[in-house]
Order: sequence, then C-alpha cells, then structure tokens
Amino acid sequence: MSQSLDPILKPSTVAVIGASRTPNSIGHQVVANLVDYGFTGAVYPVNPKASAINAIRAYPTVGAVPDQIDMAVIVVPRDHVLPVVQECADHGVKGVVVISAGFKEIGGDGIAREAELLDVVRRGGMRLVGPNCMGVLNADPAFSMNATFAPIMPPFGRVGFVSQSGAMGLSVLDYAREYGIGISQFVSMGNKPDVSGNDVLIQWENDPTVDVILMYVESFGNPERFRDIAQRITKRKPIIVVKAGRSEVGARAASSHTGALAEGDAAVGALLDQVGVIRAQSVEELFDLAMGFESGKMPRGDRVAILTNSGGPGILTADALAERGLTVPELGEDTVQKLQPLFPPEASVRNPLDMIASASPEGYHTALGALLADDGIDSTVVIFVPPLGVRQKDVAQAIADVATKSKDKPVLTVLMGRKGLPQGKAELHDAGIPAFIFPESAVRALAAMYDYETWRQRLVEPAPELAVDRDRAAEILNKAGSATKLSEHDTLDLLTAYGIPTAKARLATSEEDAAGMAQAIGGPVAMKIVSPQIIHKTDVGGVVIGVEGADEARLTYRGIVSRAVEAVPQADVTGVLVQEMVVEGREVIVGMSRDRMGPLLMFGLGGVFVEALKDVVFRVAPLARVDALDMVNGIRGRPILDGIRGEAPADIAAIVDVLLRISQMTVDFPQIAELDINPLLASAGGVVAVDGRVMLGHDQPTAGRGN
Repeated sequence: MSQSLDPILKPSTVAVIGASRTPNSIGHQVVANLVDYGFTGAVYPVNPKASAINAIRAYPTVGAVPDQIDMAVIVVPRDHVLPVVQECADHGVKGVVVISAGFKEIGGDGIAREAELLDVVRRGGMRLVGPNCMGVLNADPAFSMNATFAPIMPPFGRVGFVSQSGAMGLSVLDYAREYGIGISQFVSMGNKPDVSGNDVLIQWENDPTVDVILMYVESFGNPERFRDIAQRITKRKPIIVVKAGRSEVGARAASSHTGALAEGDAAVGALLDQVGVIRAQSVEELFDLAMGFESGKMPRGDRVAILTNSGGPGILTADALAERGLTVPELGEDTVQKLQPLFPPEASVRNPLDMIASASPEGYHTALGALLADDGIDSTVVIFVPPLGVRQKDVAQAIADVATKSKDKPVLTVLMGRKGLPQGKAELHDAGIPAFIFPESAVRALAAMYDYETWRQRLVEPAPELAVDRDRAAEILNKAGSATKLSEHDTLDLLTAYGIPTAKARLATSEEDAAGMAQAIGGPVAMKIVSPQIIHKTDVGGVVIGVEGADEARLTYRGIVSRAVEAVPQADVTGVLVQEMVVEGREVIVGMSRDRMGPLLMFGLGGVFVEALKDVVFRVAPLARVDALDMVNGIRGRPILDGIRGEAPADIAAIVDVLLRISQMTVDFPQIAELDINPLLASAGGVVAVDGRVMLGHDQPTAGRGN
C-alpha cells in the first residue's frame, strides 16, 4: 500500500460516487464544489439513475469511467459503501474518501462494518480518509479542489488544517476568510481507521505549500508515533493543536500522588510541550495563533515595542506582554531623538509610544519605521483606535508599507472597533500582516511565536544512558511476585540500584529490632509503618520522627503498629522502617504514572501539601536532559530552590539527575505502574530520597541486563 496521500490531496481525476441531481444533498454539493471552485482535473459523477449531473456526463459505475481514477469521494448509504469501495479497488482507484456515516461511531454493527471497510481498502492497496467525514480540500491554484460538502472555498495560503470533527472543520473553513487565514489543504479525518493525523503530518512535512499546521483532535491514536513525527516537524514548521476533552478525569482511581495529579489532560500537555507543539486552549485562540504564525516572521528575542494612538490599549498591551513573559524595554536614545520632533508635546515618545488621537497615517509610517530600526526591539505591536477624520484603510496601508519591508521583525496589529475595522483588516491581510481585534489576542499570538522560536533553537539531544544496576533492580521487582506494591525498604533498594541517594534505613520486625537499629543508625531516627494495605502512612499515625535511643524506639514501634492495626484492621503489617533523620533540604516530589501517552513523569514541590498546591510539571519518558531541566524550571515555586532569606541554593543538577534516572527506570521496567519519591530532600550538598512508593502492574515482563 502506498503511504503517500497525493492521490487524495493532489488528484488529477476525481469520481463522486453517489453524485446527485437533488439540490442541497451531499452528493450534489460535492460535485458542485469541484466544478464551481475550478478543480483543475477531471470530475466524473457516478450515479446509475442519471445521465448527467451539474451539466457533466454521469456514469452508472466507477468501472464505466473511461479514465484512471485517482480519488473517489463516496456518499452512498452505508449499506452500499463496502461494495462500492470493492469496485474502486477492482478498478485501480488509488484513494477513497468515505463521507458516508454509520460505522464505528454508532457502535454495534458499525464497528464490524468499519473493520470490513478497512480490510477491503488494505487488500486493494488504497488509502482511506473517513468514513464519517466531510471530505478534503486543496486550495492551491494548481488544484483548486474542494471535495467537501462545505459550500466555502477559503483563500489560498500556507496553512494546512486537519480536523477530527467535521463540524469543527466546517467552522474553520467558514471563518478562515473572515480572519484572513489562507488555507493550503484541509483534511477531515472522520473515524480515521486508515489515514490519521500522523499520516497527514508526514504528508505535509515536506510539502512546500504548507508552512503552518493546525490540528483539531479528540484523541491521539498512536502517541509515540505522533511524538516522533511532531518533534521532527516542529524544528521546521509550527504545529498548533486544539485538543478536546481537557476536563476528562483519568479512568482509573490512582493511589499515588502522581496518579492523583496526572489526570488525562496533563499527559497531553506534557507530550505537546515536549515536542514543541503549540497548544491552543480554544478555537478562538487557534485562529489568533494561526494568524500570527502565518506571517512567517518569528521574533528573535523577547523585546517588544508598542505603537498606539490611545494610551489605554497601550497599557493593556504592556500588561499582557508582562504576563506572558515578554519585555517592553526603553527605546534607544537615537530612536527617541528621531521621533521627538515629529509629535506634539502631549505624545509619549517612549515605550509604549503613544502618538495620541491626532496621529496620522504618516505618523504611523514614520514611527513604525523608527521602531523597527531600533536594535533593542525584536517585534512591534501596532494599535489603532479610529478617531474622527482618519481612515482606517489609510493607516493600514501605511503600516503595511513599512512592515512588509521588515525582513526579520514581526509586526502584529490591533484594529479596535466594530469587528476589527473590516476595511483596514483587509488591507493588512492582503499584505500578510496579522490584524487582531483586541490587544490580548495579539499578545497571545506573539508570545506563542516567541516560545516556539526559542524551542526551535534548542539543540536536539537523546535521552542519556546512565550507569545503573539493572540486574539488582530486576531482582527486587521479581521478588515482589504478584504484589501490587513494593514494600518501603524494597522501594529504597530499587532507587539505590538506579543510583539515587537514599536515607539509611532498616526494617524492624519487633520492638527489639527497632531498638537495636535505632542505636546502630545513631542520632534521632524516623520510624514508619510498613504494610501493603497502608498507602498514606501519616493518615493512620504510622510515622513518628525524632525518635532517640533504644527505649523510645521500642515504645514508638509498639505505638505505630497499634495505631495502624486499629485504623486498618485488615492490614498485614510487615514491620516498621527505622530510618536516619535527614533534616536539611527543601521537599520536592519526583513521580511517575503510566498513561496511554507513555510513562508520565512529574516534578514539583513535595510534602503533604503536594496535591493541594498542585505546583507540578509533567513530561513523558524517556527524558532528555533539557526536558528534565525544563521540569525543574517550570514550577511556580522555582525560586524556593534558589534559596530564600540566605539559604544556600539546592543542587539543581542533582535533581535533574534523579529525574533522568527515574525516566530510565520506567522505560526499563514497564511493570512499574506508579512511582513517587516524596519527599526528595534537595540541598546544596545534593539530594536524598526519604520516602518512596512503587505500585506494580504485571502486564509486561521484567527487564534485565541485555533486554
């Protein structure tokens, strides 16, 4: 089977099977769209009851068509789809787009019907878009193909859009013209048993007519493949995704902190961040970002100039930039001296540059030119609020004349007024300059552009291979047998096998054991209940710290076991862990929970309040070193690790090392379902794991040396 989607996206011949003479029917609309929007190839309507459709000769079957068919668009009732697709296979059709519904999406018999459809397609060596989709489109004048039932042909541009929802695709095509977003190609995936979003990404990876990729997805069928493809593409082309279903909670109840925090959407966010994909939180934001990225100019730094004829919007823009991590620097002295004589005393010749309401098109032209020439400015946001006597069209033209001559500094505009002042927007869109209605929208796009460019400049590096004792780790996991949870002392041994520093600890199975171990460790110790049935030890009074001496250790052992049995009568108490007290360091948490996206690693501030604070960052294993560093730098509480009120900063490199070792462990041993190190105490001298928890699944074999 050919992997290329050219027969579907760049065909020279298209058959519409189920073409109809009935107005407003899908079969009629698809033929009309192909003809009315000037498809450059040949169109063959197929209908056994009609001799002509839309003034084009019709054929009773696809086999009766005298030409080789690249693509067949199928709009027959669901019960006729399979024989029609089989006929396409028999006559060498290269690709089929099944608009007809009634397959997997309805469940029951539809699931089997779709499986049969895919089998016919695969045996025939064809590619399949759909079923249950709205079709495909290629607005490139070389094809001018609208093989959808949407009576809309967007302006041609450099944006490719793939949608899992037909209705969402229809909306995007409808609004593309209003937003001035040029569409190159559009694919409605439908149920995607064959052609998926990953296939479309590969198709567009080297397509010179697609510079920006938009995606609306409801699920990732093969996250690992998406990761590989997207990470490669985003170094050259931005990918912007709207993912539906952000509020869905994971299907299973999680027992670890990481599992409780790692709801389904966190995994999606982690995956997208890690491969440089920009995530839009709404369809409106998708349009905003697409408009900014389509300009093709990325900011080389975070320094932004604001040009306005009204102080209020300029201040709002400055606030929005600060919230997004961009700066509004002072203008260079040469720039100020150049501009000062050109504006009245009431104007503010600084940044934001407020030319006041009397600003003319010539003023915009001169001021924007000066700002773009300032070496201390990387991009500019230009705002126009229409006063009396100044035509927005003239201002827009003045902005366009200057902005189009800027080779490397993006200019984003804000035309405030009813629907963004349509005339001015048209002038700017024609010049390829983004035009927004509100300042926040422009800033949102500019911030995403800067973040993307920063990510794109990062070096690509693989996950490191660290020296660990896999054999010892495999021995510990094998010893657990069918248990669903490692004991605390086995967990600490597992961490040690992977080179993670742990606090000295021994398992006491009697009061006398506890007394002897406390003396052997020396100094105050912590004592913790050990039981497979007790997950959160502090909840049952199963943790006592600061225990000193043999006598106190005996009494503490007795009290911990008594409280645990009273709180959880069915608990099987293995013993009490006697552990050295580590008091120095800030509490952080490192964890992992398996998601369908892969092993999802978590880092954040630790301790008993981790689930309440939720100051955590996720990434999908395996981690490169830069991914681990991003996790540490990504939490809100990052300044705490740098030291507060004279504290020495924590050893960030040691934290990063732990993240990389846990990443490697979870890849090496798929049977580790969940893992927490909480707390991991981080100080200037390094890190120490004080407490750990490992939950096991048994779907995968234990890894060992050489596997």
